Amino acid sequence: MSLRRTLASLAVLLIAPLLPTAATAGTPSSELPAAQQVPPIATVGPLFRNGLNRPHSCTASVLLSPRHDLILTAAHCVSGSGAGLLFAPGYDRGSTPYRVWTVSQAYVDPSWLRNQDPQHDYAILRLARQQLAGRSVGVQDLVGGGNLIALAPKPGRRLTVPAYPAGINDRPIDCSVRDYDTGGYPSFDCAGYVGGTSGAPWLIRTPSRAVSLVAGVIGGLHQGGCVDYTSYSSAFTLDTYRLWLRASIGAPPDLLPIPGPDGC
Repeated sequence: MSLRRTLASLAVLLIAPLLPTAATAGTPSSELPAAQQVPPIATVGPLFRNGLNRPHSCTASVLLSPRHDLILTAAHCVSGSGAGLLFAPGYDRGSTPYRVWTVSQAYVDPSWLRNQDPQHDYAILRLARQQLAGRSVGVQDLVGGGNLIALAPKPGRRLTVPAYPAGINDRPIDCSVRDYDTGGYPSFDCAGYVGGTSGAPWLIRTPSRAVSLVAGVIGGLHQGGCVDYTSYSSAFTLDTYRLWLRASIGAPPDLLPIPGPDGC
């Protein structure tokens, strides 16, 4: 997520009185919704690069998987093997109710490895297992489940996007919005998605509410967006399912390139 989002947010506050009242896609306006701080949910948490005493940098979420050990984030949040990144599901003002989990492997689409294709700006990370009451467990066992990958939502679909802005000792934000299309990239408008929210899941509730679908992550076009009030995702396709399958069966992991500029 571009740091320019933060500067753009301040600019919006200064010029908002001069803007038209009708909100349009990708245009700042007092009519646009704003993300609110919410209680954490078990399947979503921040990613820490340098220990829990330093600010977290991106957001990730637990995926349903056979081995119970996979999470989803934006590819531009990871470089190299990803090993050593820390994931804190349900993080709540410094508390880690579902433990802290260490990334051991990373998987991305070949298009991201070749040229950092923004339509494949998502990564699946494997977490090292832990011991609990004498048995080996994965993160999914402790949080009580995970999200199921879905294809990119059709324009107008209602979704929620829980995310952790960059920082420490905080709670997540969330926004209930409808998505739209920007040149093939799923998009939504809601103010407050600043740096640190990259990788946040685009969640769609199923009728049973027993499991949520994850139909995107903040990333893709401009690594998720140039301003805090418009966010993007790569369009999830069959390539996303193939990536999940490769990670699920324990295929050889990837070494990711250092992310390039966001193009803002």
